Amino acid sequence: MSIDRCRLRTPFGTPFAVKHAATEPVKSSSPYISRSVNSSTASLYVPPPLTALSLDGYSERTRSRLLSSSLAEEIRHLLPLRLQLHDTWRLVYSLEQHGVSLQTLYTKSVPPRVASRPGYVIVVEDSLGGIFGAYLNEYPHPTKNGRYYGNGECFLWKSKSDAASTRSINIQFKAFPYTGINDYMILCEPGFISVGGGDGKFGLYFDDRFDKGVSNSCPAFGNEPLSDAGQKFQIVGVEVWRISNA
Repeated sequence: MSIDRCRLRTPFGTPFAVKHAATEPVKSSSPYISRSVNSSTASLYVPPPLTALSLDGYSERTRSRLLSSSLAEEIRHLLPLRLQLHDTWRLVYSLEQHGVSLQTLYTKSVPPRVASRPGYVIVVEDSLGGIFGAYLNEYPHPTKNGRYYGNGECFLWKSKSDAASTRSINIQFKAFPYTGINDYMILCEPGFISVGGGDGKFGLYFDDRFDKGVSNSCPAFGNEPLSDAGQKFQIVGVEVWRISNA
């Protein structure tokens, strides 16, 4: 199951668990746009719109900026309510700014003590210009004995653009939420990072060389391969963003 470009502006606390007594499909010519509108139980309460996002952390010299404001907004509306309300995302790791080091990624992802239940967005760019990644409810870090962690808030995502540049504001966005089939959300070791698993497959995987990655359909998220290059892709850029109160 996938969620295609969800533009529901009403924040909700539990991602992807919106129930409808009756639904009416909204037709679209784009395969990336699909949602349902509740026609019988519309809420009378309309919350105020979220304030615009600010992306903090790019250096003035950084040329490869993977996350645009429009793409960040798409991801934002699938986050838990507590994180949707935060209007500043902070770049904690960038392959261009911080170099090829998975240990640096892990170290910089550790949240400040004052941060309350932060979330993390991993962004990857491949050699075809594709932008995709994952949302993590915990910071990426190695665990002992190959132990998975994370909960059902995690999801995988991919994006396309109507224009030649993936930085276009006309973003086509697709998300792959937790299926409930297993608990293989996040697995990190000193030599690699992965999101989504089962049946020997990873939803998203790359090692400490940051040159090649893998994306298979995995039971945890029921996703399609995130890269248009197929199951294996060449990495051009990687970023990790923290969403928190600090």
